[in-house]
Parts: sequence; C-alpha cells; structure tokens
Amino acid sequence: MSLTTELSIVFLVGLVTGLATGLGVAPFFLVREIADRWLVVLWGLAVGILLSAALFGLLGEALAEGELTHVVAGLIGGVAFVYLADHLVSGYEFSPRTVSAVDPRTVVLTVGVLTIHSIPEGIAVGVAFADLGTGEGLEIAGLTVPALAVFMGIAISILNVPEGLAIAIPLIAYGMDRWKVVGWAVFSGLPQPIGAVAAYYFVSTLEGLLAVSFGFAAGALFYLVVVEFVPAGIDAGRSLPRRGRPRLVAGGCVGFVATLAIIFAVEGIGTV
Repeated sequence: MSLTTELSIVFLVGLVTGLATGLGVAPFFLVREIADRWLVVLWGLAVGILLSAALFGLLGEALAEGELTHVVAGLIGGVAFVYLADHLVSGYEFSPRTVSAVDPRTVVLTVGVLTIHSIPEGIAVGVAFADLGTGEGLEIAGLTVPALAVFMGIAISILNVPEGLAIAIPLIAYGMDRWKVVGWAVFSGLPQPIGAVAAYYFVSTLEGLLAVSFGFAAGALFYLVVVEFVPAGIDAGRSLPRRGRPRLVAGGCVGFVATLAIIFAVEGIGTV
C-alpha cells in the first residue's frame, strides 16, 4: 500500500469524525432547548469516553511501543500543546442570555475554542493508524485496519456529538439559524482530518517516536477532560441539586465503561 493511499484513508476517517460534530446540533431541530439534567449527562459521557480512550487506548499502546520516559515526555508535550493553544483564545466571558442578536466576534471565539480543541483529537486518530499496512487488525472492505484505529474513529465521532452540542448551545441562544449552527459545528471539526494526516505521516516516517506520539495524544485528551469538559459539566448543572455532580459522575461512568467494553471487544476481534 502506497503512502498516498494510507494518507487518503487516514484523511477520510478524520473527516468523518470531524463531520460528526454537526450531529450535536440535531436535538435543536426537535426541541427548543435541552434540559440541564440531560446536558450534564452528555458532558459526563464525553468525559468518560475521553478518559477511557486516553488510559486504555492511547497510553496502553504507548507503553507497549516504547519506554516510560518517552511516554511521559509525550504526555507533557500534549498537555503543553493544548494549554498554549487554549490560551490563544482564552480570557473571554460571554453571557448569551443577555444578548438578543448574533455577535460575530462571539461566534468566532466560541467556535475557535472548540476548533483548536479538535486538533489533538485528529492527532489521536492519526496516531491510532500507526500500524496500518502491517497485516494486523480488522478486515474492513478487504483492507486490514488497526483495531485501535477502528475504536478511535468510533470514540472520537461519539465524542464530537456533545462538542457540537457545546457549540450549538450559545449560538442558538444568540438566535442564530440552526442550519448555520450546523455549519459552524462542522467547521470546528475540520482540523481533525488535517491533524490526523500530519500525525500519521509523522509516526510512519520517523522511527522511535510512536510512544511519544501516543503519549502526546493522551496528554492532550487528559487536558481537555480536566480543564474543559469537567468544568463545563459542572457549570451546566449549577441549577440542579448538588450542582448536578451525581448526573455528571453517572454519565462519566457509563461513557468510561462503554468505551472500555468497545476497546476490549475491538481488540478481541482483532486477535481472531
């Protein structure tokens, strides 16, 4: 299989995961708004999915591919990368309920934050394809795809739904047309295929860096969980009893266990 073909496959999967962000707007075509209790559960699901993917998917592969020092270096690099990217658009606070019209500056900043956040997710997808072409994995349409890549594509796609929802909430509150919100949500996921291709090219052409790359992707996801998703879930439940923490934890547990089950199932199929 040529490198061009491999990059095309990785790009296509990254594009699919990015487009999944638009599905987060779907509930607003059915209801005017989502109850806080369910929004908290959605954030919890996202947290559980990310943690399980980072711990048992990315870190597991990283430790299997290299030394602990390389994995730790990658983790630190991933956290630092998203920290710096996040702070490029930080420092702004908005209150959608106090504004009746769409503020273009607010739209750019709101979408910008999650667009930057989609980069490490694309990297995670690209790194997961590191074993593409080795003859090990799952047979899909006559092509052998690494088991981790199958799982990561599914996991990131699922994850992108609540991210799209996170974009939709303030923009719908500002009165933006729902189809325009879909467009902005999809736009925020476009860096994923680019990040996926760059990451795959990086790990497939430079030997000895696979463990660092897996660690990098895991560190980026850990940062998103701790700094962005958990606080967002708590904030969404501020009007609920105990600030919605029980629902957030419940959603997290469901997402974590379900994702872990997918990992084991995919790995089990891949060894058959």
